[in-house]
Amino acid sequence: MGGNSFGKTFRITTFGESHGTGIGVVIDGCPSRIPLSEDDFAVEMARRRPGRTPLDTPRSEPDRVEILSGVFEGLTTGTPIALFIRNQDVTSEPYEILRSLFRPGHADYTYFEKYGHVDFRGGGRSSARETAARVAAGVVAQKVLAPLKIRIMAYTVEMGGIRAMHIDFDAVHKNPFYCPDMAVVEKMREVLSRAKDAGDSIGGIVEVRATGCPAGLGEPVFDKLSADLAKAVMSVGAVKGVEIGDGFESAKRRGSQNNDPITPSGFETNHAGGILGGISNGDDIVLRAAVKPIPSIMIEQETIDREGRPARLKLEGRFDASAVPRAVPVLKAMVAIVLADHYLRFKSIS
Repeated sequence: MGGNSFGKTFRITTFGESHGTGIGVVIDGCPSRIPLSEDDFAVEMARRRPGRTPLDTPRSEPDRVEILSGVFEGLTTGTPIALFIRNQDVTSEPYEILRSLFRPGHADYTYFEKYGHVDFRGGGRSSARETAARVAAGVVAQKVLAPLKIRIMAYTVEMGGIRAMHIDFDAVHKNPFYCPDMAVVEKMREVLSRAKDAGDSIGGIVEVRATGCPAGLGEPVFDKLSADLAKAVMSVGAVKGVEIGDGFESAKRRGSQNNDPITPSGFETNHAGGILGGISNGDDIVLRAAVKPIPSIMIEQETIDREGRPARLKLEGRFDASAVPRAVPVLKAMVAIVLADHYLRFKSIS
């Protein structure tokens, strides 16, 4: 109940709100004797944290992860791991208007209809701030996957209508948008800057690729690896669509065009995105997520108040002009969590 937990064998439960004391996650099912320290979280948390560039929200959070339990003398103990990230740069005053008005495109209305009493500051529980806990959990998941030598890469393939034409993994961490094509980075910067200057926002597409994944991960019916990956990705607030492998393009083809021929040395193509029948086939796992424009914008919009009366809303506050770059490490983390969960499930039967 509650919808705050994800996974079966490797299970995470996140907690906290945008403007509360902090954000955290409890991880249950992590094996013992895995090396883990607070320093291990620094790189991934830095990739997601706000305030990295002038085009980000001005909110500046160090996002230092504190390990509260489950680790002793630098090794996991097999008991629940509790991780906590304190909120240190909170300005709640601009959100007072949301005490009575709903932001179009945001979860304000639906949270109010469901709970009747919500923390509206910065979006509360529905804020992207919650994803910091997921990134922290993803670091632990990648530790679990380390023996398999799986490499998970995530990058922006489209933002504001600007599409990466080439995939160069070395370029991904050389620009603030995690784009694998340096030739289009400046165009992305320009379209993002124009949106920010107009008080608007833009969306885009993030691709995640997992290499080195063995065949056999996933369950045959309801817990298909593809189904759990789709749920994990769609659970990220800004994501409105997901495709695995060639996804919607495959709907335009014949079977003779879409099947991946199998040879003694492996698959000739990878239209399936590394998953067949809900189970990994040993090829690269490839998925893409459509990330919507951030709904918190500075342009006046039509809305209603909590009594259902019509109103106009013009927001003030600190917002990103796009969720895409900061969604990259979040989606990487969610894929790692799913793969860790299915890896541990696979180990239990093989």
